[in-house]
Amino acid sequence: MSRTQPDEQDYLSLFRIYGEDLGSLYREPDDDRYALLFEQVVRLLIKPSSFNRSLPEPFRVAARRYHDGDPATVKHLSYPANRHFMLCDLHDLISLRSRVARNRLKGHP
Repeated sequence: MSRTQPDEQDYLSLFRIYGEDLGSLYREPDDDRYALLFEQVVRLLIKPSSFNRSLPEPFRVAARRYHDGDPATVKHLSYPANRHFMLCDLHDLISLRSRVARNRLKGHP
């Protein structure tokens, strides 16, 4: 893992530890199994990198505010369902972008 400048592979490797499909997050919204994943993703999102800058700003802003202890953000993300929603959205976005990039390399439209 690139500790100073996270890239796509850092996120994919982290998500892979928890399984390819994070859809189970929605089936158990009060389950705290993914609390560590959330904390790790926040740590990646707050690091400056070209990959992070390519991600939608709301992910980076929420991570920064959470990390900095912004009361409203910490309260909002104290609910597992809200953390899970953010994780699933980020997972889906990064996975989709990765698949599209691989298909382009293979010459598929």
